[in-house]
Amino acid sequence: MRTWFITGGTPGGFGLAYAEAALARGDQVVVTARRPSELQEWAEKHGDRVQVLPLDVTDPAQVRAAVDAAEERFGGIDVLVNNAGRGWFGSVEGSPDETIRRTFDLNLFGVVDVVRAVLPGMRARGDGWIVNMSSVAGLVGAQGFGYYSAAKFALEGLSETLRQEVEPFGVRVLVVEPGAFRTKAYAGFQSEPVDETVDAYVPMVEGVKAAFVDQDGKQAGDPERGVQAVITAMDAAVPPHRIVLGNSGYDVVVAMHENALAELRANEKRSRSADF
Repeated sequence: MRTWFITGGTPGGFGLAYAEAALARGDQVVVTARRPSELQEWAEKHGDRVQVLPLDVTDPAQVRAAVDAAEERFGGIDVLVNNAGRGWFGSVEGSPDETIRRTFDLNLFGVVDVVRAVLPGMRARGDGWIVNMSSVAGLVGAQGFGYYSAAKFALEGLSETLRQEVEPFGVRVLVVEPGAFRTKAYAGFQSEPVDETVDAYVPMVEGVKAAFVDQDGKQAGDPERGVQAVITAMDAAVPPHRIVLGNSGYDVVVAMHENALAELRANEKRSRSADF
């Protein structure tokens, strides 16, 4: 029986899909959320195998307290799923400073704090999984979500290095890159104002917002099927370093890599000319 520690357990999202899948496998789960009361009724159905904890991952003290409580309750954390995160729309030039900072605090620095809190236990036991929920936007820039993309790009690079550093201790790292999935991630965009400081970008940002609002509830990705794909990747004889989820996301990422490779080869002579 493994113990999972899952951040971002908002109902209707990937967090609870991971929790349900882990419970179905006979494992036990710690689910964290900024509003844990929303999970009370769900948790009661699963008895002692579930622990729900309050956690805002941008608060380092809360991170440490939640990890300590989970380890005290279940003896250790075997699988960490860094799922908490979200984006705010705005241009690169015109996003307010506050929006930029909270984007990185939530999507990058929060992950760093949770990883640092959980890793000592994993290293001591010589085993563990860290699953970092990135995004297709962490591989292909998303117009109007430049800072969300930047934070996810940073998470990709962090995960690559982390994988190399923890592998000798028996800890594995998987990066998950979903495309558009039918979670509640888009639901709040309807009432969120366009807080753009440069007028020239307002039409673009408003168009991005409208597209996301229109897509809410129509996304092709199924979180439960996505989580099953992740688990089969973790169970593989040779687990992948990353997995893209969803047809449209897969196609976008393949096209990006093919175009990048073609451009790289087209400029090979210039690249190789830079050495002494």
